[in-house]
Amino acid sequence: MTGEPEFTLQVHDSIAAIGREAWDACAAATGDPFVGFDFLHACEASGSAAANQGWGPRHLTLMGPDGAVLGCMPLYLKGHSQGEYVFDHAWADAYQRAGGRYYPKLLGAVPFTPATGPRFLPHPDTDESTVRAALIQGALTLTDRMGASSLHVNFPTQPEWSAMGEAGMLRRQDMQFIWRNEGYQTFDDFLSALSSNRRKTIRRERREAQAGLDIRVLTGADLTEAHWDAFFDFYQDTGARKWGRPYLARAFFSMIGQTLADRIALVMAFRDGAPIAGALNFIGRDALYGRQWGALDDVPFLHFELCYYQAIDFAIARGLSRVEAGAQGEHKMARGYLPSPVYSAHYIADPALRRPVAQYLEQERVGVEAEIEGLRAEYSPFRA
Repeated sequence: MTGEPEFTLQVHDSIAAIGREAWDACAAATGDPFVGFDFLHACEASGSAAANQGWGPRHLTLMGPDGAVLGCMPLYLKGHSQGEYVFDHAWADAYQRAGGRYYPKLLGAVPFTPATGPRFLPHPDTDESTVRAALIQGALTLTDRMGASSLHVNFPTQPEWSAMGEAGMLRRQDMQFIWRNEGYQTFDDFLSALSSNRRKTIRRERREAQAGLDIRVLTGADLTEAHWDAFFDFYQDTGARKWGRPYLARAFFSMIGQTLADRIALVMAFRDGAPIAGALNFIGRDALYGRQWGALDDVPFLHFELCYYQAIDFAIARGLSRVEAGAQGEHKMARGYLPSPVYSAHYIADPALRRPVAQYLEQERVGVEAEIEGLRAEYSPFRA
């Protein structure tokens, strides 16, 4: 580019320093609940994604000549690889055994949220590809200037993934299990698309899970602090059993309850008026995103009911095209959630590490594509 630059890049150590108005002028058009100001601010202001937790905000903004924000990117300086759901621990271990320093690294992602969505947020009045290219290059330049080992962008959209590959980043592919709405009007319509055995099994699981319980889907003004108190207890219990220490602070739930209530569907199960289990979902423009779940009582099939079947019911009622139920879980296939590709992209500064990682990712992509095809062919619950 010759002459005066048309825009400049700025780095910010909190999303609050950018402000809701400027950030959401870019993010709101996406319809994605996780890249909006309120969700990211709740992560930071609650102390869940903060520098002392290994999540140092380094958000990028692309500024026009008049100082207007033309685009932005959520970006963090990470001191570990926890809470990301794209696993690079083996890369870090190998590099550090060879005498390298893997941390800190830069991460373009939504904290603790393995949901596909935009990672480069252009203002609607700008050219999307130009802004995206500038933000990608800005993040790469920042990685080198900070002396970070690497840049990772997790769960981007497919067009973003392709653009990062064109910019020289290594592309990685994984899979998640996603339910898709094929024009169903009722849950029974969905069941009619399944094999006879699967229909019978799901009906039985729902009967047993619902027996003696009052199951409610709470959203908007129906959400109260008492509900969040109960849900946080569920979340703490499940998190402690799975990975030792849950990531999200109690204040996070109060904050999203105040600012994102209309985009939350909290499924709660009550016995004799007392809450015993819950599943937290976020409502996007065209999708329902399942996030945390927990229970204090061991009820057969209650996890499937709250996390999968109630989510399908809600998506059908709202006319949403899909339910994304998060990372892992081949058991989701039997409930109508089929394997689908998800993406990440990686820039590794040191060629000594970049070369073997590139070779590994090429082989991994082939394996993931074959696994998706094989799972769909062998285990799909849908009628042929």
